[in-house]
Amino acid sequence: MTTQELTEQIFKKKSFLCVGLDADLDKMPTYLLSEKNPVFSFNKAIIDATHEFCVAYKPNIAFYEALGVDGWKALKKTIEYLHHEYPEIYTIADAKRGDIGNTSRMYAKAFFEDLGFDSITVAPYMGKDSVEPFLEFTNKHTILLALTSNEGAFDFQTLKTDDEELYKKVIKTSQKWNNSENLMYVVGATKAEYLAEIRKIIPENFLLVPGVGAQGGNLEEVCKYGMTKNVGLLVNSSRKIIYASDSSNFAEIAGAKAEAMQRQMATELEKL
Repeated sequence: MTTQELTEQIFKKKSFLCVGLDADLDKMPTYLLSEKNPVFSFNKAIIDATHEFCVAYKPNIAFYEALGVDGWKALKKTIEYLHHEYPEIYTIADAKRGDIGNTSRMYAKAFFEDLGFDSITVAPYMGKDSVEPFLEFTNKHTILLALTSNEGAFDFQTLKTDDEELYKKVIKTSQKWNNSENLMYVVGATKAEYLAEIRKIIPENFLLVPGVGAQGGNLEEVCKYGMTKNVGLLVNSSRKIIYASDSSNFAEIAGAKAEAMQRQMATELEKL
């Protein structure tokens, strides 16, 4: 999916919501555990209930890898279901990969070619040659970790080198890499006050913004500092939506939570 196609979907649905599919067997309704593939059954129910209110889904790959072969099968089946039933939906592999060139190329092939994701999150710590293999793929996006929403982000990301914060150096340097037009960036909602500075560096790139909801991020602040004339935002919510209930009507309640966020986003889009 191209950036233009994603933008069109955002304006069509009046939503820039990304739903995180963090499938945790300990949190989903217990009756699903008797299913042949409980993770896929859970994901399918969530997708069917929320797809009209969101433009993207983001499976966190760790939740699937933790289940071994069964988890990987559930992930593949989930993406195939999305491609078949809701091809307009943008897909993000939240894998946080990044390694030496040959290894990164294999990661890219796994997620872009085998699984067919539209994008993948990548850690920039190893630099240019660990990221450029992902950027080689046409109409695929690499979402670089820039300023994350976790408490430990301050350990390194905001440290100054030559009087400039490291996260700013990462963003500026990445813009010089081959195919940098395929870059998006992760900026946590709990760091909303940094968005204005980030927009000075990358005024148009899409930002994936986790942390709205369970982590306390504020949607209005994110939009105030981070939204562009073409929106330029994908705001992720995971636990607040998919685990809003563990009852038999969990999907219906998840749909209501997603719709509530979509309505907030529609209000923000009207300000453009």
